[in-house]
Amino acid sequence: MVQRVRIRYAKRGPLRFTSHRDFARAFERALRRAGVPIAFSQGFTPHPKISYASAAPTGVASEAEYLEIGLREPVDPEGLRLALDAALSPGLDVVDAVVASGGSLADRIEASHWRIELPQVDPAELGRAVAAFSAAAEVQVERMTKQGRRTFDARSAVMSIDVMPVPETPSGFTAVPCAILELVVRQVTPSVRPDDVLSGLRAVADLEPPVSPRVIRLAQGTLTAQGAIVDPLDADREGAAIV
Repeated sequence: MVQRVRIRYAKRGPLRFTSHRDFARAFERALRRAGVPIAFSQGFTPHPKISYASAAPTGVASEAEYLEIGLREPVDPEGLRLALDAALSPGLDVVDAVVASGGSLADRIEASHWRIELPQVDPAELGRAVAAFSAAAEVQVERMTKQGRRTFDARSAVMSIDVMPVPETPSGFTAVPCAILELVVRQVTPSVRPDDVLSGLRAVADLEPPVSPRVIRLAQGTLTAQGAIVDPLDADREGAAIV
C-alpha cells in the first residue's frame, strides 16, 4: 500500500434504503469497474483495503458518509472521485476525495448533524416536546441491539436540538402540517440515533408522529468549542497544502 485516499459519499433518494453490507458490495464492484489499483490484505483470504466510518442506519439519507481505501499505486484523488461516481448507481454519489495526510479517520468523527422531517406534526407541538426533552436531566429509551434489548440515556449525547422554520412553497404559503427538527449528537456507546431521540420525545411528551419521519445526516466530524462540526477531510486538505 503506497497511498491512502479518504472519500465522502452521499446516500440519496431510494438508495437511502441500501444497507451497509449492500453498499460495501456495490462499492467493491465500482472499484473493479473503475480500474482502481486497490491494495489487498495478506493471508489466505485477501480483502480489499477499505475501512468505513460510522455508517448511517438503513433507510436514512446522508450527505456525509466516509470511508478510506488503501492503494498499491498513487492516483489523482479527483480523477478517482469521478471514476467511482460514474461506476456507482445514481443516489450513491461520491462527492469528495482527498489523499490521507495521517491520523485516523475514525478519530475525526465526534458528532453528527441530523435533520428530521416530521410530516403531519404541528411545529408548536414539536416545540413543546423539545423543551421537555431539553429540560430533562436524562431520558431513558429502549432499543433492540445485537446484545439484546438495552436501556440507555438518549439525552446526554444530544449537544443541540432545535425546531426549524418550515420552508414556504413557491406560492408563498407555508407547507404545513410539517415540523422539522435538527440536532447535533455526539458519538457515544451505545450510539444514539435519530430514532432514539424520537423515542425520547415520545417518552417525555407523548409525541407520536402519525407517519414515518424522513431523516438525513447533513454532516459529521469533529466538534468546535462553539458546537460547529468540522469536515474530517479538512485536516487532510490542510496537510496537503502545507506539503
